[in-house]
Amino acid sequence: MSVSDMTASETRPGDSRFFQRSGPFGLEQLAKASDSDVVAAASGKSVAAFRGVAPLHVAGPDEVSFLDNRRYLPLLAETKAGAVILSPAFSDKLPPDTAGLVCKAPYLAWARVATLFHPDPKSTGVRHPTAWIADDADIGENVEIGPFAVIGSGARIGRDTIVASHASIGQSVEIGSRCRIGAHAAISHARIGNRVTLYPGVRIGQDGFGFAVGPEGFETVPQLGLVVLEDGVEVGANSTIDRGSMRDTLIGAGTRIDNLVQIGHNARLGRCCIVVSQAGISGSTELGDFVTIAAQAGLIGHIKIGSKARIGAQCGVMSDVDAGADVIGSPAMPFREFFRNVATLRKLSRKSSD
Repeated sequence: MSVSDMTASETRPGDSRFFQRSGPFGLEQLAKASDSDVVAAASGKSVAAFRGVAPLHVAGPDEVSFLDNRRYLPLLAETKAGAVILSPAFSDKLPPDTAGLVCKAPYLAWARVATLFHPDPKSTGVRHPTAWIADDADIGENVEIGPFAVIGSGARIGRDTIVASHASIGQSVEIGSRCRIGAHAAISHARIGNRVTLYPGVRIGQDGFGFAVGPEGFETVPQLGLVVLEDGVEVGANSTIDRGSMRDTLIGAGTRIDNLVQIGHNARLGRCCIVVSQAGISGSTELGDFVTIAAQAGLIGHIKIGSKARIGAQCGVMSDVDAGADVIGSPAMPFREFFRNVATLRKLSRKSSD
């Protein structure tokens, strides 16, 4: 069957062939989950059974949608959704047959409602017969282990964790409870907390990029540290985190790392940092809490990035960045200075071409 042959129902959000589904839920249950106030429509619809979530333009009477941007108000006026999550500023724009779930943070509420309908997969506790598990590995209660996964000697895995197919858990690696280890992920020399998600192809704990220059060429420096991932960390597909050389590489609790990110040995990231795709953090660089690093940014080694700093896309960071600073460009500079320089260059370019 070609894509053009597919019906609209086959491409709706939360396709049951791919996504776990829960529910139905009543409006009051949705309000409680999203910390929202219910604004019933003129029809008095307040106890309807809702079966899923969908965008404004396709949602039906048994589905929930959301609005957090004024530009989509025309879609709100025409929606057939049974309920819409939105801010108080837009609550008077609800169509007559649509109930409102009114809150200050609609996108956060949407995330919670969508999770209610489509919770993360739960471990089945099944160990596939093709998986290889060392006799002295400590496997917790209800751990799911997929086909051809390898669990090394002395490894410890906490309860309710899922280890997907072809994943490799190295010798003495420690993994907490309710973690998800994606297909073909490889983990060595690591201690991993609870509720950590490693997406397919992640590489954790391989040798850091350390070598000395000898008279006949390079000589590898032994990398004797670990990688420590604290609770709630997520690491995107095909990202790599090197183990430390003499101290551990540390990723703070709640940090989100996108796909195709490289983090060098001895790096230390604080709590709830965001590192976007194709960014690179060199060895021994330290990030405070709530730092954001945008796509394709590169940070040299042995520098410090203060808490809540924001590093722009394709930024080249070659020195320390103060807490709360916003920088962009290569070499990195404050946002205002960068765009002032860009404007000056444009003026000079126009003058030279006249």
